[in-house]
Amino acid sequence: MSKNKLTFFRPDLDNPIEIPFITAGIKAGFPSPAADFDENKISLDAVLVKNRETTFYAKASGASMIGAGIDDGDIMVIDRSLEPGNNKIAVCLLDGEFTVKRIKVSKDEMLLMPENKAFEPIKITEENQLIIWGIVTYVIKKMY
Repeated sequence: MSKNKLTFFRPDLDNPIEIPFITAGIKAGFPSPAADFDENKISLDAVLVKNRETTFYAKASGASMIGAGIDDGDIMVIDRSLEPGNNKIAVCLLDGEFTVKRIKVSKDEMLLMPENKAFEPIKITEENQLIIWGIVTYVIKKMY
């Protein structure tokens, strides 16, 4: 297991920044006329944070989850109130170290699955100390 370090941040919901929001959507195919432009305001915290007391942001470190769209340096939105379950992406505290992996549960075993073929799944055994710290609900990424 790599020594990735996660830094956690709590959303500042008391001071939301409202930015312009185009409600009609922007087409990723053919352009639409500018006359369709309809602007409102949006607070990203209000959209991304469903459970105020249990939601945190953390910066991803490493490349084990690139297949799930989580790249090194991305900001993950993590909700600790959500139930862990099969196929969910979770922030786990495994043997004293944080890791982000997809949970895979079968009747015989539990695995923490990377989303990069360069990394091996982690089989959870009785010797492991595992705390599923929270479920990743959104990923914020820089595009340039």
